[in-house]
Amino acid sequence: MFDGFTDEMIDCGEALLRVRHGGAGPPVLLIHGHPRTGATWHRVAPLLVAAGFRVVCPDMRGYGSSSKPDVLPDHRQQSKRTVANDLVSLMAVLEHPEFAVVGHDRGCYVASRLALDHPRRVRKLVVMDGVPIIEAVERCDARFAQPEKPERAIGADPIAWYRPDRQIMGEANYAEVLAAIMEPKVVRAMLEDYRAGLTVDLADDGADRLAGRTIGCPTLLLHSSEDDLETLYGDPLAIWRTWATDVRSAVIDSGHHMAEENPRDLAAALINFLR
Repeated sequence: MFDGFTDEMIDCGEALLRVRHGGAGPPVLLIHGHPRTGATWHRVAPLLVAAGFRVVCPDMRGYGSSSKPDVLPDHRQQSKRTVANDLVSLMAVLEHPEFAVVGHDRGCYVASRLALDHPRRVRKLVVMDGVPIIEAVERCDARFAQPEKPERAIGADPIAWYRPDRQIMGEANYAEVLAAIMEPKVVRAMLEDYRAGLTVDLADDGADRLAGRTIGCPTLLLHSSEDDLETLYGDPLAIWRTWATDVRSAVIDSGHHMAEENPRDLAAALINFLR
């Protein structure tokens, strides 16, 4: 995976992040979702590099090989604002003061928070298979708010819980995710991601909504044709239009993990929007 990329651990102040980066040109930060790592982009990143972009693929704090923060009572250590701040620090270390951001699934929440909190840093935003956290919480339940129960359920058989597909993911990506989900500290951090969503992230989105804050940069919503985004939330584009001043959408012919299932169409959509 990631032939020609640099693969290193980078100190971002509060977190040590595993990062793969390569290419030359306008920088693009790719943020993975749950329960993936930066390896989920292994088929997309080289296509972006070939199109003339500088690509950065980190493991978010708590995920994959990045550092696992101590759990705080309010779950703030895994909040989207905290993770977004890690990534701003990462891009500063890599000398990218301005960049495009692409986020999938849980990474979509981090990407949109980054655009809201750091508007001068984000040139363009792509959100994939997600809506803002407050919109999602208002339309679903809070199962992951239960302490310890999810950890026990997942820990009993992580492979059965997550059902990673070796053929779709590719051998090396599969092996990396398998190692991650078998690590209790990673599972705890991933669940803390959800718990933060139901507490501090929800409050942060609520404050933005009350203040009328919106995302000012050009924004693209991508959602998978075989995913359940519309079933769960209705019209996702209509939702995002209340959060972003310039937003458009496109559908990728794929299941939920579009970077792995249809990397060429996804890369084409990203290239067309990011240029």
